[in-house]
Amino acid sequence: MGMKGFVEGGIASIVAGCSTHPLDLIKVRMQLQGETHVPNPTIQTLRPALAFQTTTSTPATAPGAMHVPPPRVGPISVGIRIVQTEGVAALFSGVSATVLRQTLYSTTRMGLYDILKQKWTDPSSRNMPLLRKIAAGLIAGGIGAAVGNPADVAMVRMQADGRLPLAQRRNYKSVIDAITQMSKQEGITSLWRGSSLTINRAMIVTASQLASYDQIKETILGKGLMKDGLGTHVTASFAAGFVAAVASNPVDVIKTRVMNMKVEPGAAPPYSGALDCAMKTVRAEGPMALYKGFIPTISRQGPFTVVLFVTLEQVRKLLKDF
Repeated sequence: MGMKGFVEGGIASIVAGCSTHPLDLIKVRMQLQGETHVPNPTIQTLRPALAFQTTTSTPATAPGAMHVPPPRVGPISVGIRIVQTEGVAALFSGVSATVLRQTLYSTTRMGLYDILKQKWTDPSSRNMPLLRKIAAGLIAGGIGAAVGNPADVAMVRMQADGRLPLAQRRNYKSVIDAITQMSKQEGITSLWRGSSLTINRAMIVTASQLASYDQIKETILGKGLMKDGLGTHVTASFAAGFVAAVASNPVDVIKTRVMNMKVEPGAAPPYSGALDCAMKTVRAEGPMALYKGFIPTISRQGPFTVVLFVTLEQVRKLLKDF
């Protein structure tokens, strides 16, 4: 019974991760906008959402002139620019890392949550208190993130590569190539760069996502608002996705920037840690910078959570006799 939860969760997570990968890539690109140490800031100077690039060139800033930051852009503009400059296939940059990440991280967290849920559910009422659900999510998410961090670092780097100048791109061929190159060039510890952030984010996401899905689903069924079926699963999962996006976005922004930072030999890293990254981000870009990429985050987290739980419920039906 324990292994069954891992298999069901793994299948559902891989399907959900691959189907929403382009939205995740757009989210990562938006979260990296505005970094002050980017080698070529013009790469990030995009026009507002729904606008296309014009041929008008922007004159160089004169000495002493006030720096005008590039306009904030929406997910549609970022997606259009990626397709224009890198091709449609670029929307699936790092998808192999997504598959590996879901196989390691999500399979572990879903399986562990299922085991804890079975152990902590009251045998008489068949219900599990909300606090126990949250605790199960925190434990399962933390362990899953520790297992899947190397794939997470590789995924972020592969998704962010296209925004760098050609001469500075890492050009990883696959997730295995990314992990191999990082190990050789930066040491094995680089595979766990930002792991504290990954674990914190995963704990928040898993606790808010899985616990809220179960709680909302139980409430809908308990009050007789809907029957146990596709409508209930979609409603509960989309609500759970919104809760998870709101709770995790600030940690996700910092995690993305720490994982993506390029450390030059002999030079100090752009960020000394998560707190330093958060302070520099807020100081340079304002507190709302921690919610950069929120629209694509909720746009991705919503469909991801819906696909995840709808697929999970269907897989459970298929495997119920095993």
